[in-house]
Amino acid sequence: MNLPVENSVALSKALSERVNQLDWVRVFEELDAQGSAVLDHVLSLEECRSLVALYTEDALFRSRIVMARHGFGRGEYKYFSYPLPDLIAALRTSIYPHLVAIANRWNGDMGVDVRYPESHESFLDRCHQAGQTKPTPLLLRYGVGDYNCLHQDLYGEHVFPLQVAFLLSEPGKDFEGGEFVMTEQRPRMQSRPVVVPLRQGDGVVFAVHNRPVQGTRGFYRVNLRHGVSRIRSGHRYTAGIIFHDAQ
Repeated sequence: MNLPVENSVALSKALSERVNQLDWVRVFEELDAQGSAVLDHVLSLEECRSLVALYTEDALFRSRIVMARHGFGRGEYKYFSYPLPDLIAALRTSIYPHLVAIANRWNGDMGVDVRYPESHESFLDRCHQAGQTKPTPLLLRYGVGDYNCLHQDLYGEHVFPLQVAFLLSEPGKDFEGGEFVMTEQRPRMQSRPVVVPLRQGDGVVFAVHNRPVQGTRGFYRVNLRHGVSRIRSGHRYTAGIIFHDAQ
């Protein structure tokens, strides 16, 4: 799905304009409140279908993971190789700059010294210099009875604190069940569940690991994990956009 240069540039520009038009004020408010937020209608039906069709193109991927073999749940996913498909690369580079400000603010609130550069290219340079050179964007496929255990996508020393998952299938038509779920663990409190309803083409941006919460004595960290509930029927496809690379 790598287009001629002129088409690739046009795709990147169009997607960037679409992303720029999202209500980022609302997104930041929801991230601060619960650690996740929906990005409405980012991908068209055609774009969703084109990404699903890539799943059988083995030459595009560096590895395939069968979840049951590793205790991750049921279902499978594949990590893309470089060069990334144009649409996946465009999503990565167009969304990252919008998230830098909140990522840096969160780190400041949590007392973390790390700050992130404005461009995704500069951040990837940092990852690659540390030996994190393997691309992390992925496609996930679930069938009946499949699910994804609660987890965190940490792949090395350099971790961008937010990531995005795009639902490529239509709920109620292509599959039933399969809700995106998160849990939030606050100190000395029971875990809080969050279920994020998504439509085909929507993305959910969410905290990879920790986020700050304002307390009576300043900010404290809460720990978050994410997963997918059991698929009751059909097939569910998702594209995962992770901004840091892996070792």
